Amino acid sequence: MRPDFALRPSAARAAWSGLTPAWRGAIARLAAVWAVLIVVFWTDWRAMALQWWDSSTYNHVLLVPAILVWLVWQRYEELVKIAPRTWWPPLLAIFAAGFLWLLGAFSGLDLARQAGAVGLLMASVPLLLGPRASLGLLFPLAYMVFLVPFGDIFVPALQLVTAEITIFLVNLSGIAAHIDGVFIDTQAGLFEVAEACSGVKFLIAMVAFGVLAGNVCFVSWPRRFAMVAACIIVPILANGVRAWGTIYAAQYVGVERAAGIDHLVYGWIFFALVLALVIAGAWRFFDRPGDVPPIDAAAIRAMRLPGWIDAGTMRPATALAAFAAILAVFQLWAFRANALEAPLPGHIDLPEVPGWHRVDYTPTVWWEPRAGGADHRLLGRYADGKGRTVDIFFALYGSQAEGKEAGGFGEGALTPDTDWSWQSPAAAIEGGRSERLIARGVGRLAVTWYRSGDLVTGSNARLKLDAMRARLLLDEAPTAMLILSSEAGGAVAPAESIAAFRAATGPLGPWMDRVSGIE
Repeated sequence: MRPDFALRPSAARAAWSGLTPAWRGAIARLAAVWAVLIVVFWTDWRAMALQWWDSSTYNHVLLVPAILVWLVWQRYEELVKIAPRTWWPPLLAIFAAGFLWLLGAFSGLDLARQAGAVGLLMASVPLLLGPRASLGLLFPLAYMVFLVPFGDIFVPALQLVTAEITIFLVNLSGIAAHIDGVFIDTQAGLFEVAEACSGVKFLIAMVAFGVLAGNVCFVSWPRRFAMVAACIIVPILANGVRAWGTIYAAQYVGVERAAGIDHLVYGWIFFALVLALVIAGAWRFFDRPGDVPPIDAAAIRAMRLPGWIDAGTMRPATALAAFAAILAVFQLWAFRANALEAPLPGHIDLPEVPGWHRVDYTPTVWWEPRAGGADHRLLGRYADGKGRTVDIFFALYGSQAEGKEAGGFGEGALTPDTDWSWQSPAAAIEGGRSERLIARGVGRLAVTWYRSGDLVTGSNARLKLDAMRARLLLDEAPTAMLILSSEAGGAVAPAESIAAFRAATGPLGPWMDRVSGIE
């Protein structure tokens, strides 16, 4: 294949006219199906594209579509030697991808929606090209997974890992330091391993590179796995070294100058250095010959497949009709469920609690959780006259539709773009999700619970699963979010104050129902 072949329109037209009628028909049908899928799921594709463009964590995904085109082009000459055919078994995968999208739509989990949208594109390829042609495209199809912007879930864990690596290196270099969660206190100042410093952006980009390089540069599976492992381990360690370097430099040039150097380096320069380090280490182990095509059409045609695979042919019109029917079912189901709204009282208020009384809400640093899609919100403070104070935030939702998720990104105890930062997880209290927060030197313990139907949980994942169940069954149950919090530094430990308040309220589920006014 000539390198300039893809760049000349006349050559592209010649390639199209040189295809068999079966291939021209299959490609036309696939292009039409992909166009329909992108239009039908435009909201999800637009959200993904905005994340690729706006979030530095996912800027590398902008290269993935071009990489996919290149991967297919590398296989073109061999691929067209395989006869395409319409094949019915992928309808099961299409149903699964559509169902995944539906669950994401029901729970407000964008990752599931977007994975489902990408999965529908992936599953349509074997449906319209058949099993053997799809085997030739197996790696490009699998690589489409990297179109989905995933990785934010790893940020808290990566913050803690980076902080531990950093404090180890700081102590090793003889600098006196103390670590508390993601904060490292030194003589030069207090340093935070913030979300932006977790290294998640480079880790995800390096994993995408490692998987690509593993396929393009290696034949041996152990070497492929080693490449991917290196692309996981090296960025994590390198990010810890970078954070240590900032703290080390701050001891001599001050925090501001050290941070300025870090911001200059911490970007694609840092990524390029890590990438160069991995490539330099892997170069001598590359074992794929450069003149060997990535697939062998003759071997794929000669491959013995189970009889049910070879017998799964169906008419293109039937396949397209079945595909359209599956899409229609899930779209109508989502439309019906999104229209559900649980009846709510017109007004709610914080109730009396035995042994406690309401006091003015005057936090040292203003703290107000976010519940952007809630129908009702309450914020107040209780005291018991014995030195204990507890702040309460309560939000009530009539539905968990898009934009109204109780456990959505940026919702809850830690509001983005405020003085408050996440410090570390804390010991769970009665199944609630406990977090330590800090702002301007003031610490705070916050414990979150969710209530939906009979469910009481501190797990965002369990809440989303329950939301999926309820909307699959077209149930109209309301959802409540309760956050109990107490400032650190007082006469009584925050955990003790919250535990005492909880004991006074009685069973949590019924008490949340009383606040909701839905007893």
